[in-house]
Amino acid sequence: MATQQVSIDDATREAGGGAVRRAVKDAAIWGLVALGVLGPLVGLHAVQDIRGFLRLDGRWGLLAVLVGLVVAGSLFGSLVVEPWKERRARTRPKAHPLAERARVGFGRWFPPVAIAFVAVYPFLALWLTGFSGSIKWIDNFGIQILIYVMLGFGLNIVVGLAGLLDLGYVAFYAVGAYSTALLAKEFGLSFFTLLPLAGIFAALWGIMLGFPVLRLRGDYLAIVTLAFGEIIRLVLINWVPVTNGYAGISGIPRPTFFGIPFTASSTGFAKTFGLAYSPIYRGIFLYYIILALALLTAWVTVRLRRLPIGRAWEALREDEIACRSLGINTTNTKLTAFAIGAMFGGFAGSFFATRQGFISPESFTFMESATIVAIVVLGGMGSQIGVAVAAVAMIGGTELLRELDFLKAIFGSAFDPTQYRMLLFGFAMVLIMIWKPRGLISTRSPSVFLKERRAVSGSLVGEGRG
Repeated sequence: MATQQVSIDDATREAGGGAVRRAVKDAAIWGLVALGVLGPLVGLHAVQDIRGFLRLDGRWGLLAVLVGLVVAGSLFGSLVVEPWKERRARTRPKAHPLAERARVGFGRWFPPVAIAFVAVYPFLALWLTGFSGSIKWIDNFGIQILIYVMLGFGLNIVVGLAGLLDLGYVAFYAVGAYSTALLAKEFGLSFFTLLPLAGIFAALWGIMLGFPVLRLRGDYLAIVTLAFGEIIRLVLINWVPVTNGYAGISGIPRPTFFGIPFTASSTGFAKTFGLAYSPIYRGIFLYYIILALALLTAWVTVRLRRLPIGRAWEALREDEIACRSLGINTTNTKLTAFAIGAMFGGFAGSFFATRQGFISPESFTFMESATIVAIVVLGGMGSQIGVAVAAVAMIGGTELLRELDFLKAIFGSAFDPTQYRMLLFGFAMVLIMIWKPRGLISTRSPSVFLKERRAVSGSLVGEGRG
């Protein structure tokens, strides 16, 4: 008996030693990767000397600190986090009734509370920061986030519900923006007239994209949609007589409040209502326009999901072969997903053009598509609430990370925090996807149910390659 106990202890010690060796090996690999990536970005710094020449200065201390943090994080994850997750998976207790009730209550009350908050957000910003300080919070945070929320809702139809990986969604965004700009400049049409037209044009382009890729799935579909987005961008650059090329289109008319412009003239909004002129009025007006568009997109998506076409999208996402065997027309299903998703992208592009007053091809690069796809995946594919939360985290997070001046006290006055905000944000996204690999909202509620609606964990749903 004693001999058996000794052999068990030896086996345990050997297993523990193997785990430590694997952890050290992984940490060393991650350290080398971090050194290769951060070496030229952080370790070398270009400085202009007194003669106007550039020289490279080394910041080896900062580089060593960052690589050390990566190595320490890898060791901590391998030796502490992973064993804890394994023990928790083996001995996971049954959810407490109060905790389950709190989770259900949060899921029930979060949407109306969130909608109420965004409805009064501009006035909260005015109350807390005043007229001058609230411009940044309403425009850079509120309007910018809602634009990406709307884009995420539109792409969620294509990627999240229909399971069609689209890496060229920014093309429909560009079609909506340029169609609005050109028609407004040439024919003098108002924004509210051009908004449905922009959606129709974008939907037509969505159908044009959908026809050639009907037989493609998975990675091949992603490559073709990526090429489609680049084709649209190159057309905007090279069709100079129409799009003005890199110079872009300026002087796009801004939306008016029932014909009243937001200008400082005697017929402007402020003078008409006896108010002191401030650009905050236009910002609040634009905020509520994009909020109404985002809520309309969410409502239409939820309603469509309960209809036969929405259930066909979800069947296509899970298994295209089974979808065909059930008699579902996959051609029409794919085309409707591309067209409706593109239409909402066109709406967002139309609003973007009138909000900026200027557009150029530089606003519609692949990075925009990557950001929108990241919002959909990070939030949880198919989840409306997840997309909204991910858009707030990604777009609002990148804006908040501009305010990193406190890091100068750690790394010195020459440290420029704006150069590292995307690096820090990318690292945070990696951690989130390790923690929640199926997205922030990884549960799925059935579109239709017989007696009781029960949310299904995303880990139990096997997604197809539709």
